[in-house]
Amino acid sequence: MPDAPRRYLFVMGSARSGGSSETLARAAAASLPPGTAQDWKPLHESPLPAFHDAVPAGGSLDRTPEGHERVLLDATLRATDLVVVSPLYWYSVSASVKLYLDYWGLWMQAPAIGFRPRMRGKVMWAITAFGGRDESSAGPLLETLRRSAEYLDMRWGGAVVAPGGTGTGSGFPEAQARARHLFGPGPADRPRHRSEPVESAADGGSRP
Repeated sequence: MPDAPRRYLFVMGSARSGGSSETLARAAAASLPPGTAQDWKPLHESPLPAFHDAVPAGGSLDRTPEGHERVLLDATLRATDLVVVSPLYWYSVSASVKLYLDYWGLWMQAPAIGFRPRMRGKVMWAITAFGGRDESSAGPLLETLRRSAEYLDMRWGGAVVAPGGTGTGSGFPEAQARARHLFGPGPADRPRHRSEPVESAADGGSRP
């Protein structure tokens, strides 16, 4: 039986449109086969309410997501591949991406959603650009996303990390070239055991 068609959700975590991380994401998306389904969700255009953990200890969530939350939940569940596109803010993901991940925890507590089993097998990717020069500064951001993916039995596809990636830096064209190859054959095309090292497109296959 043929595999289901791929559908890529680009979760845009910048506070503005057209930034360097988005430029890299657009370069990556341009390499996808023609007709590949894509959803682009700028989180600043669909802001989630402040997170409140309303689930009692040992209990479950009995509520129906609405508004922007419903839109993001549906897009997340439809996707086969989640591409988190976030600038590096204080060595981690942006506040809007962190809030989005907080909602994952909320959705997992709602039995009617079936969030955790429906996330199993999806592929997580990361794209980040930042003004610093030390690529290892992005380590906490990548580890946050890797561990989130692993917790839900998702697969890690890879990452593009662009230090000095302001769009005008000398290294940015190289980062764009890496982005154009991000979705090529690689780790996402095979299952990964929990203890297996994860490869990153940021440096040709070594962990940051």
